[in-house]
Amino acid sequence: MAVTLKVTDVTDDEAGEAGERGEGAEAGGWAVLRVSGELDLVTSPVLRQRVHDAVADGRRSLVLDLSDVLFCDSSGVGVLIATRRLIRSCQGRLRLILPAQGAIDGSHVNRVLAALGVRRLFDVYPDVPTAVGEESSPLSA
Repeated sequence: MAVTLKVTDVTDDEAGEAGERGEGAEAGGWAVLRVSGELDLVTSPVLRQRVHDAVADGRRSLVLDLSDVLFCDSSGVGVLIATRRLIRSCQGRLRLILPAQGAIDGSHVNRVLAALGVRRLFDVYPDVPTAVGEESSPLSA
């Protein structure tokens, strides 16, 4: 199964349609990359490139929606850590989305990040609307 990535807007229909066509869109200043499938040695370079493209386009606030990721190996985790490093070097903001029940019960990505001891490095939110809200707080590690 391949990783599917697209930038979508979660706030208005016009930008949402642009995102569905593969065009860049933003939600309240946040670029949202929705990731689904498997994030592994074969597919992680695709995510890395999409993150670099977003940053090259001037986006400094990035949400990675990982709620539909079924599998993540160390190369996927490496991309997440590299993304964090890149965004921090630009004085940007990075937020990860894991399913609400995943943060409690343990989605695959959440379990992998916790097992490797890097979960605390990321601000994790249960859904995109919560992540792009300025008043919201991340879930505890």
